[in-house]
Amino acid sequence: MDASLSSSSALHEQVLESLGADIVAGRLPPGTRVLTADVAERFGASRAALREVVRVLESMGLVEVRRRAGVEILPPARWNPYATRLIRWRLAGADRIGVLHQLSQLRSVVEPLAARLAASAATSEQRAALVGAVMGMVEHARHADEGTYLEHDIAFHAAVLDASCNPFLAALGEVIGEVLRGRTQHALMPAEANPVALRLHQDVASYIAEGRPEEAERAMAAIVAEADEAVQQLRPSSASVEATHALNSPVNTGEAPRTLR
Repeated sequence: MDASLSSSSALHEQVLESLGADIVAGRLPPGTRVLTADVAERFGASRAALREVVRVLESMGLVEVRRRAGVEILPPARWNPYATRLIRWRLAGADRIGVLHQLSQLRSVVEPLAARLAASAATSEQRAALVGAVMGMVEHARHADEGTYLEHDIAFHAAVLDASCNPFLAALGEVIGEVLRGRTQHALMPAEANPVALRLHQDVASYIAEGRPEEAERAMAAIVAEADEAVQQLRPSSASVEATHALNSPVNTGEAPRTLR
């Protein structure tokens, strides 16, 4: 790759990650107006590059371009909660345990249904993909907090969604993959896989292969519940949450929304 193109791509990513993280963390609160010329100067980026960054943020519902008034930060109600970058930024925040719980609530509806459907609809190739993913998890179970185990775990959950033969469920594979990556990246996975959870993954693969929808649904529900419970046990005390929130929240001065200069 041309060095200039590589450098441009890296700068685009740096600006996007910086602005996105600042918005999600509240360092750029709703109503703030950002002037692209100022951001371009801050990062040493071209205005054309900034326009591309803004388009990405706009596609996630984080910002809206105001003609002759810059870029306005939008409230969380306008954000696209299924954007994988947005999920990653939220999991990097102080309330990642709470965010993971909310995502587990979504998973508890989606994944058991997908497993139930897969038990009736999965092809032989999809069943083989499930078994292969589980075998990989078992092989690397003593390193459950590392990348190789994560890859097999993501492949397993994606395979279940895909085997449901419902494209709307299958499209959530990237969302669930981002959840699993977040747990590993933020040191929320044990070094050695929970044998109960591992066995449940094997059960799901077996029940889908054997065409047993009710059992597959129950086993998948148990996987999601176990994962949520394990993470929730890591939730800090309310006192420490309040202290962290106070440190990371922007100071409320009672002033009108500001323009970033």
